[in-house]
Amino acid sequence: MISVDGLTVEFGGTTLFKNISYAINEQDKIALMGKNGAGKSTMLKILAGVRQPSAGRVSAPEGTVIAYLPQHLMTEDGRTVFEETAQAFAQVNNMQAEIEHLNEQLATRTDYESDEYYALIERVATLSEKFYSIEEVNYDAEVEKILLGLGFERSDFQRPTNEFSGGWRMRIELAKILLQKPDLILLDEPTNHLDIESIQWLEDFLVNSAKAVMVISHDKAFVDNITTRTIEITMGRIYDYKVNYTQYLELRKERREQQLRAYEEQQKMIADNKDFIERFKGTYSKTNQVQSRVRMLEKLELVEVDQEDNSSLRLKFPPSPRAGSFPVIAQEVGKNYDGHQVFAQASFTIKRGDKVAFVGRNGEGKSTMVKCIMGELAHEGQLTVGHNVQIGYFAQNQASLMEEELTVFQTIDDVAKGDIRTKIKDILGAFMFGGDEIHKKVKVLSGGERTRLAMIKLLLEPVNLLILDEPTNHLDIKTKDILKSALRDFDGTLILVSHDRDFLDGLVETVYEFGHGRVKEHLGDIHSFLARKKMDNLREIERKS
Repeated sequence: MISVDGLTVEFGGTTLFKNISYAINEQDKIALMGKNGAGKSTMLKILAGVRQPSAGRVSAPEGTVIAYLPQHLMTEDGRTVFEETAQAFAQVNNMQAEIEHLNEQLATRTDYESDEYYALIERVATLSEKFYSIEEVNYDAEVEKILLGLGFERSDFQRPTNEFSGGWRMRIELAKILLQKPDLILLDEPTNHLDIESIQWLEDFLVNSAKAVMVISHDKAFVDNITTRTIEITMGRIYDYKVNYTQYLELRKERREQQLRAYEEQQKMIADNKDFIERFKGTYSKTNQVQSRVRMLEKLELVEVDQEDNSSLRLKFPPSPRAGSFPVIAQEVGKNYDGHQVFAQASFTIKRGDKVAFVGRNGEGKSTMVKCIMGELAHEGQLTVGHNVQIGYFAQNQASLMEEELTVFQTIDDVAKGDIRTKIKDILGAFMFGGDEIHKKVKVLSGGERTRLAMIKLLLEPVNLLILDEPTNHLDIKTKDILKSALRDFDGTLILVSHDRDFLDGLVETVYEFGHGRVKEHLGDIHSFLARKKMDNLREIERKS
C-alpha cells in the first residue's frame, strides 16, 4: 500500500492543494480528475518522486516500483526500437553481469582469509538471492508481445528510434513501463498518441495484468473502462469516490446540490443574525445576545461550493455556404511512398451533410488521405472535390501556422463575425483560456494551447466541409463536449480522423477503416463498427485454431 500523508503544494503565493491524505491499495484503478490547473499532473509527479511537495510525504514499502509516463517525453536515440524497449530489463541484466564478474574474481583470487574475499562472497550471495527470486522470463518474447500490442510491426523492431515520431516514441516508453510490471503505474494522458486498437489493447492490459494504476485522461470511454475509483482534486482538496467516472459525475452532481442547499441555508442564517445585530446593537437588554451572535459569526466556518465548470456554453458554427451534392468522390485512389503502398484502389463517395470517421492503426494512411483530399499530395486515381466546397481543415500542425505576434484574444477577434463577437471571452474560457491568459501572445503558448486556439479559430469560419485530424488530443472532457455538440449541429459535411470512441459516438454515421493497404466502408456508428471488428477478430482466432 502506498500512503499519501498531509500533502501540501504551494508556489508563487498560491496553494495548489493543502493537507491531502489518501492511500493507494494493491489493485486500485484510479482516475485522477479535476479542472485544468487543479494540480493533477503535479500530484502524479509527487507520487513518481520527480517533484517534492511543500509539506507532507509519500511512503511505500521497501522495493515498491512506481513507474510514471508523463505527457511529453523523448526516447533516447542511438538504439533500435527493440533495444530501447529491452532497457526495461537493464537492471536484471546488470545484476546478472555483476554476479558473473564477481564469480570470476572469486575463482581467480587466492586471498581466501581476507576481509575483501569475505565481502565478495557476501555480495555474490545477496545478489544471487535477489536474482534467482525474480521469476524466470523469456525477455525477448515479452518485449515482442508488448510492442505488437502497442501497434508496432515486427519490421519496426530493428529500426532506430530516431526514425519515429513523438507519438511512437511515447509508445516505446509505455512499453518499457508495462514490462517492468510495477506496483503502481502513473499515466498522464496515455491515449493521446494511440489508435483505437492500441487503446483497446492497453485497456485490457491495465484491467487484467497491471497492479495499481492512476491515470489522468480526457478519454471518457478509456477512463470508464479501466477505473473503479475516482479521486477529484478541486479547490485545494480531494474527494474520493469508489466508483468509475460516469458514476462519479452523478455523485458529484448530488454533492454540489447538497453544498448549494447548505450554502443557501447558511447565508440566510448569517443574514438573519446580521439583521438582529443591526437592530439591537444599541439596546442594553440585548447586549449579551448581540455579542454572542457577533462571536458566533466570527467563528463560523463558511460553507464552500465547489467550482462548477461553467462550460454550458453552446457553440454554433456559422451557416454553411451551399455546396454540391457530393463534396468528395474518390475513384481508385492510391498513394505510394518510395515503393511502400500506403493504400490502393480506394473508392468512396461522401454526400453533402454526411458525417464520417476515418479510423485505423497509425501509419495506415488516414492523414495521407486527408492531405490528398486537400490537394497537398499527388496520388494515383481520381479525387474530385465538389462544386463550391469550402474546406475548414484542422491538424496538429495548424497550430504552428498562426500569427505569432497576435494575442489569444486578437487571434479570435480577427475571425469572429456578428453576435458571436460579444461572446469571445466566454468561448475562450470554455477552451481553457481564462483571466489574463487571453492577453498572452501566440508565440509564448504551449503546443496544447496553440492547438486549442486553432480549434476555436476554425469554429468561427464559415465552411461547408470540415476535416478534423485528431482534434481532441489537448481538450478536456467538458471542452470536448462543447465541440461535439457544435459538430453535431454543424449543417455541412464532416470528415473526422480520431481514436476517441466517446467523441465519435453519436457524431458519425459512417466509418472508413484504413488498414492493410485498403480503405473499407462500414455503414453505422462507431459502436457497431467496433462490435463488428471484435466479431471479425474472434472468427480469425477460430480459423487459426
